[in-house]
Amino acid sequence: MEVEFLFWADCPSHGAALERLKKVLAESHRDGEVRVTEVHTEDEARRLGFIGSPTIRFNGLDIDPQGLEGEPPGLTCRIYRLEDGRISPLPSEAMIRRALERAAGGAAAG
Repeated sequence: MEVEFLFWADCPSHGAALERLKKVLAESHRDGEVRVTEVHTEDEARRLGFIGSPTIRFNGLDIDPQGLEGEPPGLTCRIYRLEDGRISPLPSEAMIRRALERAAGGAAAG
């Protein structure tokens, strides 16, 4: 499974988000390599489809596809809507876990 973690250094939540991602992967017994990419420029953000930091993708699919709707690529901090409706700069462990399970199911079926 391809695991991508994209971030912009000026966004302070990326370190905690990466740790959260690695924790969920370890708990799911998927300790594979995480491709970490720092996005430096607006052009790079457009090319990568990067809508904010942090962005996590499994097999090329964003963990929060609803969060992508209407968001242009660019160097910005990203927000996530948590299960209880609160806004957070970090995705929840449950959000990461659900996306991982969807991606694993898709990989097994394909």
